[in-house]
Amino acid sequence: MWGIVPAAGRGSRIQPLAFSKELLPVGSRIDGGEERPCAVSEYLLERMIEAGADKICFVIAPGKSDILEYYGSDYGGAAAAYVVQPQPSGLCDAIFRALPLIRPDEPVLVGLPDTVWFPKDGFADLPEDGLSFLLFPVDHPEFFDAVVLDGQGAVREIQVKQPDAGSRWIWGAFKMPGAVLRQLHALWLRRGRRDEYIGTLVNAWLAEGGTAVGVRSGLSYVDVGTLNGYRAAIGLLGDAAASEARVTTGRPAGRSYGSPIRYQQ
Repeated sequence: MWGIVPAAGRGSRIQPLAFSKELLPVGSRIDGGEERPCAVSEYLLERMIEAGADKICFVIAPGKSDILEYYGSDYGGAAAAYVVQPQPSGLCDAIFRALPLIRPDEPVLVGLPDTVWFPKDGFADLPEDGLSFLLFPVDHPEFFDAVVLDGQGAVREIQVKQPDAGSRWIWGAFKMPGAVLRQLHALWLRRGRRDEYIGTLVNAWLAEGGTAVGVRSGLSYVDVGTLNGYRAAIGLLGDAAASEARVTTGRPAGRSYGSPIRYQQ
């Protein structure tokens, strides 16, 4: 199973930073008996790995080599691969950059690496036989992609940052077979690659007879890509039980932060 981590964004809402926003310290782990800070993106990786992902594909921009340096070759037993989005061309373009690595019969998980959400096992509630979205209730759906469902849980429409959103449930992650990812990619190409957001592409997919389901099992969701969101994430993790708030699945295989720094004379 693949996990796709679109990490090519510039993070303009929370700049200036000296590093990629996906490496923003939020929360902690216990390592060798010591509590250490962890990167916000580790929360998404932990949730993907707990759901069965054994391969993680990071989609990065050319100037974001710090993500590769941080995570290295693997995380929590899942192998890491990296592909490059040459220019900031939106979420659809970023996700489809991973397509050459994925077989049609492989399940795919997608999430946003600058978010923190609960429950940790939310991916487990999503079916594997089609496109499915993990939904979370928020107070301001107009800042996100609100998902409108019918009475049976099928997605009727995704309202992308719409001021008068018809649902307070937003998608925070999604799952599909590799074959569906390929079909969405083919549709995106037919539409001239004009879809920046997943929501508009899925709306076109539904209009052509495609199907998707939404699962309202999310409890809390925070976008850490703004200063207010960063504060909210710290508060959310402070309110959670220690076993839920800390990352426990793994540690990055890149930088060896446990070794002393040596300076050449």
